[in-house]
Amino acid sequence: MIWSHFLISWYTLTNMPTILRQDGFEVMIYTRDHEPPHVHVWHGRTELVINLAPLEVRENNGMQPNRSRNAFDIVASHQTELLIAWRKIHP
Repeated sequence: MIWSHFLISWYTLTNMPTILRQDGFEVMIYTRDHEPPHVHVWHGRTELVINLAPLEVRENNGMQPNRSRNAFDIVASHQTELLIAWRKIHP
C-alpha cells in the first residue's frame, strides 16, 4: 500500500506539474501528453480539459457549470503564458 502511494505520488510530481494555482483550481500540463495544446484544470476530484488554441472546453469530468466557467475564465486570462509553458514542455 505504501509503495503504491509512493509510485502514484512520484508519477504525479514528475508527469503532471501544476503550472498555476488560483481560487482552488490547479492548472496542470501533463508531460506525457499529446497535441493539441491543452491543460487539465482540477478542482477537488473534478477535472476540466481546455484546449489552448483555439480556447475551448474539450472534456468535463464532473465539474459543475459555475466552476467550469470560473476555470475557463482563469485559463483564458493566462492563455498566452499557458501556451508558452505547453510548448516548453512539449517542444
